[in-house]
Amino acid sequence: MVNGFMAAGIAAGIKKNNAKDLGLIVSTVPAAVAGVFTRNQIKAAPVVLDMERVAAGVCRTVIVNSGNANCCTGEQGMKDAIYMAKLAADATGVPEDMALVSSTGVIGQALPVAKVAAAMPALMEALSEDGFLNFAEAIMTTDTRPKMLTRTVDVAGKSFSLVAVAKGAGMIRPDMATMLSYVCTDVEADAQVLKQVLAQAVNLSYNRITIDGDTSTNDTVLLMANGTSGVSINDTGVQERFQSVLNEMLIELAKMVVKDGEGVTKLVEIRVTGAASDADADKMADTVAHSNLVKTAFFGEDANWGRIIGALGRSGAPIAPDAVDISFNDVLLVKNGLWCGSEAEAAATKVLKLPEFAVNIDVHMGNGRASYWTCDFSIDYVKINADYRS
Repeated sequence: MVNGFMAAGIAAGIKKNNAKDLGLIVSTVPAAVAGVFTRNQIKAAPVVLDMERVAAGVCRTVIVNSGNANCCTGEQGMKDAIYMAKLAADATGVPEDMALVSSTGVIGQALPVAKVAAAMPALMEALSEDGFLNFAEAIMTTDTRPKMLTRTVDVAGKSFSLVAVAKGAGMIRPDMATMLSYVCTDVEADAQVLKQVLAQAVNLSYNRITIDGDTSTNDTVLLMANGTSGVSINDTGVQERFQSVLNEMLIELAKMVVKDGEGVTKLVEIRVTGAASDADADKMADTVAHSNLVKTAFFGEDANWGRIIGALGRSGAPIAPDAVDISFNDVLLVKNGLWCGSEAEAAATKVLKLPEFAVNIDVHMGNGRASYWTCDFSIDYVKINADYRS
């Protein structure tokens, strides 16, 4: 799949339903690594550990469990994260400081590291170049399906490959990263360049989605590059092509996360144009995308544009109410801040019955633009989260 990388995912008994819950990625050679992590002040033990180790810029293996977040677990939680990373390092024969670890699941419960240790032989046996789909399944929590993409890119007669996976269905309002996501590539690059390209890709993708407005304590994105393709990111045209493909992949994964959100029935893109600046457009799109009133209207298939314009007005960005246009796909419902009538609303309501659509907002203040991806708030979201721990 990607030269020099193997992955696996198995059931270790961490989850109650005997589903896959332990995953491993291994690079056959040292790989440059970059990461972005949650800005939540409450950080899980594995996040704290990874932030320290990623600073060195090199990695060989990542071990990930689902079903337990290893967060708010005190000093023992950090010991468990270190021990879990050590299990991966010892099993793969790599230095301990080149092993990273992630966890996702219920907060506040001790990580069952004995189950992880007992599962290591089976995890190693399952390692395969084609094991990334199993890995993607193993890191799922309330996800209903794994999320994985692969690409092979040709540049100047050579080629390099990428594989990217993500998990996430709830507690989604990334703020510097996402739920959990891992990208492996065989391009050669140093950690500093990886950090730059990853930051740009995350800002265009995972930082522009929301399901419920909550930022996780465990958000982690890692990008590993082992150089086995013989293509360097410093070669002519490679960095630009790599950036473009990485952006595309993470945007697609971000949309997959929203579509698979807890109780989600609709994927909605909020597009703001005509703002005084891109930053102002970002504020507007962000506020509309996170509005619970807007999201419940989407679920009810109600073209309640008043909720949208109300969200715009509290975004903190300058706005002229009598200059706002709002369309659902290509159906204009609000022109110059005024309702376009019942016929337009009937047409907009038909758009809201689609599983995917766009809300286009032009505020006619300048050239600023931004997009966010959001979803509806359904009854099922409440049901899923009411008994998440049971």
